[in-house]
Amino acid sequence: MKMTFRWYGEGNDPISLKQIRQIPGMSGLMGLLDYKAAGEVWTEEEIKPYIEHVHEAGLECEVIESVNVHEDIKMGLPTRDKYIENYITTIRNLAKYGVKVIVYNFMPVFDWLRTDLARVIPEDGSNSLYFDEKELGEMTPLDLVKKTAEDCNGFTLPGWEPERLAELEKTLKQYENITPDDLRANYKYFLDAIIPVCEEVGVKMACHPDDPAWPIFGLPRIAHSQEDYDKICALHESPANGLCLCTGSLGSNPDNDIPAIIRHFGEKNRINAMHVRNVKYLGYHKFREASHLSSDGDLDMFAIMKAIYDTCPDTYIRPDHGRMIWDEVGRPGYGLYDRALGATYLNGLWEAIDKMSKNEK
Repeated sequence: MKMTFRWYGEGNDPISLKQIRQIPGMSGLMGLLDYKAAGEVWTEEEIKPYIEHVHEAGLECEVIESVNVHEDIKMGLPTRDKYIENYITTIRNLAKYGVKVIVYNFMPVFDWLRTDLARVIPEDGSNSLYFDEKELGEMTPLDLVKKTAEDCNGFTLPGWEPERLAELEKTLKQYENITPDDLRANYKYFLDAIIPVCEEVGVKMACHPDDPAWPIFGLPRIAHSQEDYDKICALHESPANGLCLCTGSLGSNPDNDIPAIIRHFGEKNRINAMHVRNVKYLGYHKFREASHLSSDGDLDMFAIMKAIYDTCPDTYIRPDHGRMIWDEVGRPGYGLYDRALGATYLNGLWEAIDKMSKNEK
């Protein structure tokens, strides 16, 4: 297991590499170039200095996130082939600089949705990301986009980049006649093109689940259950066609048994990365993000880490999201302090599980 941290890059993240390096047990980053629009090539001239800068700080950068899939690919438009070729070029370029895993998603339009980016937690006065389907009320997708932009403390948020949402109304209209089966067919077309290249250059893809784990605004969403992920894995049989299993995204639906899902796909060698976080259920389609401590939420973090240890111990993990604590102001969900606490907690669980397992033998 390699413990990693999400970092948005110099000048785009108030957290420094020096601070990340000082978190106990931190091996490297799940990095990204968040200024790149979906469909654009990540050039060697951009990748090389980024990776070298991370290495100079004493950290690895073997995982890259948010190589976003262009909507034309998801919708199966005639223009998709040029964007797939761009994606393949990006895969090859990243592989040249030691990247082994690419985290992405195939969610239509929205990578994730929340109704509040800083809901105060009454128990301790911190705040965290929050979702209540009832709060959507009569809110349109455009209303939600505007609210999210206003609440993000001036930072860009993954999946909410302005250029991706500039033609939101048009894109939503185009999705009206696309069924989940249509989306899966378009997904297969994409995977059939890129996975042979991944196998050639030694890169594994890791598909992130829908967040939250149910349909939103009538859009087809096909990655929010074990059954969904079984279908995704079957689209192209290869270890390079794998998952980024996010415990918080899948865990937003209490019907998903997260440790069991980890074991199911870990035993199949399909978990290529993990986002590990906790959620607190507050009602039907209503939850907030909690600290990583099991008792602060509704996910059993010990059982989650034990499932990883038993079935996919060599995967990459990062503490995902976190509360804003100690008066920190930053990108919602991506503060330093609570994620650092989360990493330390997860490493502590791992050490205990490792020693218990060795003693049993």
